[in-house]
Amino acid sequence: MPEYLQIYIFTKELERWCFILGKLIIHGQKRLKGEVTVSGAKNAAVAILPATILSEGSCVIENVPDILDIAILKDIMTNLGAKIENINGSTIKVDVSDINSYVATDSQISKLRASYYLMGALLGKFKKAVVTFPGGCDFGVRPIDQHIKGFEALGAKVDIEHGKVILSANKLVGAPIYLDVVSVGATINIMLAAVKAEGITTIENAAKEPHIVDLANFLNAMGADIKGAGTDVIKIRGVKELKGGHSYMIIPDQIEAGTFMIAAVATRGDVLVKNIIPKHMESLTAKLQEMNVKVEEFDDSIRVISRDKIQKVNIKTLPYPGFPTDLQPPSTVLLCRADGTSTITEGVWDNRFQYVDELKRMGAKIKVEGRMAVIEGSTRLSGAPIRATDLRAGAAMVIAGMMAHGETVVSNIECIDRGYERLEEKLRNLGADIRRVADEEDKIS
Repeated sequence: MPEYLQIYIFTKELERWCFILGKLIIHGQKRLKGEVTVSGAKNAAVAILPATILSEGSCVIENVPDILDIAILKDIMTNLGAKIENINGSTIKVDVSDINSYVATDSQISKLRASYYLMGALLGKFKKAVVTFPGGCDFGVRPIDQHIKGFEALGAKVDIEHGKVILSANKLVGAPIYLDVVSVGATINIMLAAVKAEGITTIENAAKEPHIVDLANFLNAMGADIKGAGTDVIKIRGVKELKGGHSYMIIPDQIEAGTFMIAAVATRGDVLVKNIIPKHMESLTAKLQEMNVKVEEFDDSIRVISRDKIQKVNIKTLPYPGFPTDLQPPSTVLLCRADGTSTITEGVWDNRFQYVDELKRMGAKIKVEGRMAVIEGSTRLSGAPIRATDLRAGAAMVIAGMMAHGETVVSNIECIDRGYERLEEKLRNLGADIRRVADEEDKIS
């Protein structure tokens, strides 16, 4: 396909998102019932697509979610010279043969937190990278100091100038790297930079999330030598090249699955969540069972059946395999339904309760004290105009609207589209009264 046509297609793909953004109008008190299929994991896809840059030739990636973050990432990579072909709704072919630039300063980068994976991928390929400082959801300080520590340990010089991270190295050499805090982003970026470095890199205190294992499996399928992904020590023996020409299927989205499980309980529903890995859901499943929810587990699906009464619980978010921070906002909404007073302690980010003020507009009784929210249950929520403050908070607003009496209007839904594929369509198929209306003010600039 001609390069000019490829760029045109991805410009049109982003234009498509401009036209489908708007507001969600929800009429609550509808019980969710039926089956829903989970899409590919956002957090894996936004790491695996940049990882293709390290390969020689092309790769076919299956189970790619059709979400705004992926559309933006495709556009960024196309501008670097990649040829990306949509084979079907969830399968793409990525050919990186013509990528010859290590400069990623596209204006779209500031809209995408995961764009920082281009640092590790471009550094690993070219021994140089210039990447605009990333954007994404704003719910606390998310420094990249551990990323920089890893790059420097591998032999790179790192400068930050005029909003850009500038990386350069004569060569990359494997090294022992201890992360001062468990960081998913730093673990992934160091893996990307180290996979073609000389010698052995050891990442200690590494993050263990499922999408880190998925990235390691993808890189190994191309010829990398990575061991220990999913544990707190990852060993990477550098290889000279990574070969293309293979297909890989991204794992199901753990957070989307959890969102539907929580939504089922919040609406007193009965939902079979399909295309998931039940082991990834163990921390949520345990809490739902503690809340008196019936959970039936199958090979690749989980059925969640709500009971009339759900019990109060205390939750603390932690790195995997602990309770996911990304399920904290939906869980806070759910606990408005529980009998008694519950608490949620945020153990990952320092300011992830910004959305609580939106819930208070609906009548929620929640008190935030630092990193802890105290939720008074058995609270009647009333529909109101509310705003998605970030991706996962946006999903929480939708769940709140489905719980509430009357009409809820959720704005700023670009946040939701960043990480959920056809959320309102999937919810509507389960019985929700939810629709999207156009809003000219919400178009991507």
